[in-house]
Amino acid sequence: MKTPKILFYLILCIMSGCAQPKEKEEVVVYSYVEEPHSYARPNNAFINHLNLDISVDFDNEIIKGKATYDIVTNNSTQIILDSKHLDIESVMADGKETEFSLGANDKILGQPLTITITKDTKKIEITYKTTKDTEALQWLKPEQTADKTKPFLFTQGQAILTRTWIPIQDSPQIRLTYEANVQVPKDLMAVMSAENPKEKTENGLYHFRMKQAIPAYLIALAVGDLSYKAISERTGVYAEKSMHNKAFDEFSDMEKMVSAAESLYGDYVWEQFDVIVLPPSFPFGGMENPRLTFATPTVIAGDKSLTSLIAHELAHSWSGNLVTNSTWNDFWINEGFTVYFEMRIMEALYGKEYADMLALISRQDLDDELTNLKDTPNATKLKLNLKGKNPDDGMNSIAYDKGYLFLRTLEETVGRDQFDAFLKQYFKEHAFSTMTTEKFVTYLNTNLLEKNKISFNTDEWINQPGIPQNQAVITSEKFKNVDHILQEFIVESKFDKEVTKDWTPQEWVHFIRNFPATMTVEQMKTLDDILNLTNSSNSYIQMVWYEQALNHDYHGKNVDAKIEEFLTSVGRRWYVETIFKAFKRNNKMEDALKIYEKSRPNYHSVTVKTIDDLLGFEPEEEVIK
Repeated sequence: MKTPKILFYLILCIMSGCAQPKEKEEVVVYSYVEEPHSYARPNNAFINHLNLDISVDFDNEIIKGKATYDIVTNNSTQIILDSKHLDIESVMADGKETEFSLGANDKILGQPLTITITKDTKKIEITYKTTKDTEALQWLKPEQTADKTKPFLFTQGQAILTRTWIPIQDSPQIRLTYEANVQVPKDLMAVMSAENPKEKTENGLYHFRMKQAIPAYLIALAVGDLSYKAISERTGVYAEKSMHNKAFDEFSDMEKMVSAAESLYGDYVWEQFDVIVLPPSFPFGGMENPRLTFATPTVIAGDKSLTSLIAHELAHSWSGNLVTNSTWNDFWINEGFTVYFEMRIMEALYGKEYADMLALISRQDLDDELTNLKDTPNATKLKLNLKGKNPDDGMNSIAYDKGYLFLRTLEETVGRDQFDAFLKQYFKEHAFSTMTTEKFVTYLNTNLLEKNKISFNTDEWINQPGIPQNQAVITSEKFKNVDHILQEFIVESKFDKEVTKDWTPQEWVHFIRNFPATMTVEQMKTLDDILNLTNSSNSYIQMVWYEQALNHDYHGKNVDAKIEEFLTSVGRRWYVETIFKAFKRNNKMEDALKIYEKSRPNYHSVTVKTIDDLLGFEPEEEVIK
């Protein structure tokens, strides 16, 4: 067999050692989108793993230590991180000191931390400590906790507050894995959004690992006198001693929730789903930190009636944590999907009627938000433009409830089976990645609408103000019955307590929040005398009742003192904002400010900012500055 000429010359070339052409060095091109809320320029250089080595100092209320990052330089000579209210002491690049600078301070964004590197730099190490202005941290004295015996610390990173306790590239589209060594006082336990301990260590040193890549806002830490109680092999509860049994009983359906979620949209990939019950100053109902949801104690009602919040945070394990909004302008991609998923979990566990009551309350919340935003219609679009604004401005009912209504309308248009198959494929194909609104629309058109020859006004839903005409209509026979009972009472001013004996808290909330403006003080008193609403033990019912007491100038049953007690003991932003709005709406600002001066020290910075802006409150020390 003859050797082909080209093979002959190739063999001759190899034998003679002729020079081989050099392969071109591969240049990786990254395609991060423009980010209005981070100084990072990840297309030039980005972080992809964090080793955190810190100590928690309760006496001085600071965290100090080192943040060491593995980085990808992409031939850049600098890398930019976000920093706000941090004391940056030194920076190393591959073990050697390097130049760094902090840029001009922006009230919202903080400062860019620019670090000199070479194109070969693999690691940067930042020695730093937090300051008294650090917004993510809330340091609590023993008397501010449930047990009132030990201090407590927790972080809240969403949306852009992680940069206030760790110098980091604080953009949701930059994902990283992390490990952490955290030193705390020996009598306290530390837990993070990572693999967690189940018991206290003897020396107060804890090691954590998060092996799945997550955005910076999901890095979370809590330190307190905690203990753990398992519900199942992969679910359980952390809480202070006095809250533990209550929390365990309240959240005992967590394993059922995880199983229901998996049956809908695929495997739960984070291995563990635990909940930590935080002190009442926690500013949100819950925060979906992977492996460890942070939760407010206000959801513990004694009857599991408010645990849809746990279903919501669980749903984030797919929508938000697994597939994340690329920027905060796309926030609805996190929350609209999560509300939809939450409703499906609740329907699977408790039935369609129960889920539809939750959905109707969601719809009422949306109507209220549309009224609040009537003078700024662009704020009612799903796709936002928050450049120059705090991303918290977009964290309202539009993202949650309009987003949900959009997806539910889609489901009813294409059919549930088709929609479920689409969502399951969506989560699988985009796992551990980020999503822009535009990218989602393209995926929706290709994989659902065009594929099934369905016409849908997607652009109107996403890029136009308000709610399109083709919206899902949600009904509830139980709510219709509540409406009938309320109308009878308005006409006759008589009320039979027996009709409420089987009411869920959702029926109570629907009943109270729909009081007409013409409701009299005498009618308010009649209801309170019969139903004792002022002294309800359900925090959700308390909120809507106290709002109506302010709306109708009702002062019976010592309700004014109960409102003050509620506002000074609960820090959940939604609750306190609702009530302070009622004070303002009803020209009771003097009363509001008196209460706020007392309650403000108990609130997290997230809640403080909202209520400061709402009431126009300026603390004396800030005025002096």
